[in-house]
Amino acid sequence: MLKKITIALAGNPNSGKTTVFNNLTGSRQHVGNYPGVTVEKKEGYLKYKDYEIKVVDLPGTYSLTAYSLDELVARNFLIEEKPDVVIDIVDTSNLERNLYLTTQLMELGLPLVLAFNMYDIAEKQGFNIDKDMLSHFLGCPIVFTVATKKKGMQELLDRAISLFESKQSANADLLNYGREIQEEIAKIEKVVSKETNLGRKFPLRWLAVKLLENDRDIVEKIKASVYGEEILEQVKKSSRHLQVVLGDRPEALLADRRYGFISGACVEAIKRDYEARHNISDKIDNILLNKILSLPIFLGLMWLVFKFVFQFSEPLMRGIEIFQGWLAGFIGGFLPEGSAVLSLVVVGIIGGIVSVLVFTPIIFLLFFAMAILEDSGYMARAAFIMDRLMHKIGLHGRSFIPMLLGFGCNVPAIMAVRSIEDRRDRIVTILINPFMSCGARLPIYTLFIGAFFPEKIAGNILFSLYFLGILVAVAMAKVFRKYIFKGQSAPFVMELPPYRMPTFRGLLVHTWERGVLYFKKAGTVIFAGCVIMWCLSHFPYKPQDSKNCGRLSQQAAVSQKQSSQQEIFWLEQEKERLEKSYAGRIGKAIAPVFKPLGFGDWKVAVSLIGGIAAKEIVVSTLATLHSIDASKGWQSLRESLRKKTDAQGRPFFTPLSAYSLMVFILLYIPCLATIAVVKKETNSWFWASFVVFYTTAIAWAVSFVVYNLGMFFRIGV
Repeated sequence: MLKKITIALAGNPNSGKTTVFNNLTGSRQHVGNYPGVTVEKKEGYLKYKDYEIKVVDLPGTYSLTAYSLDELVARNFLIEEKPDVVIDIVDTSNLERNLYLTTQLMELGLPLVLAFNMYDIAEKQGFNIDKDMLSHFLGCPIVFTVATKKKGMQELLDRAISLFESKQSANADLLNYGREIQEEIAKIEKVVSKETNLGRKFPLRWLAVKLLENDRDIVEKIKASVYGEEILEQVKKSSRHLQVVLGDRPEALLADRRYGFISGACVEAIKRDYEARHNISDKIDNILLNKILSLPIFLGLMWLVFKFVFQFSEPLMRGIEIFQGWLAGFIGGFLPEGSAVLSLVVVGIIGGIVSVLVFTPIIFLLFFAMAILEDSGYMARAAFIMDRLMHKIGLHGRSFIPMLLGFGCNVPAIMAVRSIEDRRDRIVTILINPFMSCGARLPIYTLFIGAFFPEKIAGNILFSLYFLGILVAVAMAKVFRKYIFKGQSAPFVMELPPYRMPTFRGLLVHTWERGVLYFKKAGTVIFAGCVIMWCLSHFPYKPQDSKNCGRLSQQAAVSQKQSSQQEIFWLEQEKERLEKSYAGRIGKAIAPVFKPLGFGDWKVAVSLIGGIAAKEIVVSTLATLHSIDASKGWQSLRESLRKKTDAQGRPFFTPLSAYSLMVFILLYIPCLATIAVVKKETNSWFWASFVVFYTTAIAWAVSFVVYNLGMFFRIGV
């Protein structure tokens, strides 16, 4: 019978922890959330030798001080779940920064293995590490790994099992804080030992250290205990004593001693060829982080990303269109001709969902391009470049990271703000994040840009929308910080990882992890939205009209030999049915609101309502309401939009009105999932409701300005 063992993976962000997790567990993974919080929980399983091993990938953290939710979740898991072994993934090329987390794991007294990852990069940088000596100083085994090449994985498992069998734990006593601090820790330990319940759950020394650090979570636990008052009084005395004698706050002194311990160990055990300092990363940074060139280079790279995405997505999208036409014709042949069921399947489901799925190439290519920038180490530089601007508008430097994530999806981007310590900075970042153009808006941009703008400027138009979103976010952040959330933003220290050549496998994994969410949405939210929109656009209708229902959309399954008079008849029938449907009534009621913006059509109005559930539904709704033939694909929808005319016979959409609509979609109310996560992260329905109304108001105002300025200067009319 296999023995069971639980291994927890800890480590700093960008240390390669997720790659190690994927190497160890392969496809046997489960992703969920930790109970009661929105922090992602990853678990995987493998069988190795005589063991069935459960691997838990903890949230990436720089420390275990519980300032952020990620840190608190990681720490609580280690303390409460007590994994059999902890593997700390360390970026070997940035040892002193990464080993700070190691010292805190040592303080917990858990069985600890250190995976010195990216060792190949450290060697290229001139590092020569005496593994045995450093292992002796740290009191735990060290394994050199290169996760991207799967090197060291077997040795890592062997070390973890050996540690489990020997029952050997990390030695917290190796961390000597100096006589004065050690004496005060001992005094606090003595008082804390009276609390037997806490003593059974937490290491006494660790509790004493956390109390000296004024750890909010631990202080609250002590306050609720029987001897809480006595313990906190001793902590206050010890803190006062250390400040008087050593001249600084205990938390600063403890951090300083930890770094001193790390520095001393590294000086003894690590030698470096100092000529390697001026490595390729330094030379590249001299250009990319130049005060004058950095911002133009960043904007230029983002422009190239959008150009690349548009250029290479077109042929892939055409391939999906061909499949869409075949699928509509094949399934349509099995259903009763002229029936509502045929219309629902061909128009509502196939036409709706595939009209969204046809845009998967552009979404996956965007995620692929972003993965290249992230895996190469440039994304960290982008945050560093924008840090100065962040402070000028009153935002925390960390705010730029959720803003970057917002280009993929606003939901995880808003969840990422919990790494920001100050509540004001967190809320402001949450409020402006919906203006970051998520991947779900891409299908809409692709539809309208392809319909109304020449291909040679398509990338420029797309770039301008993303850039406009950033400008609006920056402007609103300035307003919020000046009038509502007053005060200085906290300083930000950004760790710059060395540049690395991304691996193709790593790029595929990161692209798939983000892109697969789009498929899941198509199979759930978008599917439901398509069916609901079909029902709204087909009911109520008279039974005798059912044979005409969706007639034009079924040409893949029925005869296409109709006279021009019959064609006109069917068009008029379709138009009348749609206008009398529930969707038509709703759309006509709200369409006047959008008339000053250049797109006061009821079909557009209905699609915007559908977009509240998920932005992709805007495209599928337009396809349904225009009775687009599923066999002809989304090009048919583009053609329909181009030919659409108003009551006077003039083109309904011009490049200007199409751009105005895209601006509105960029800025208006975020999807329901985003609103839900705003409520969860702020713990307030007020801020969730505020996001709904203020983003829509901003969208209307900016679209109004764009459209009317364009009309005044006769641009795109």
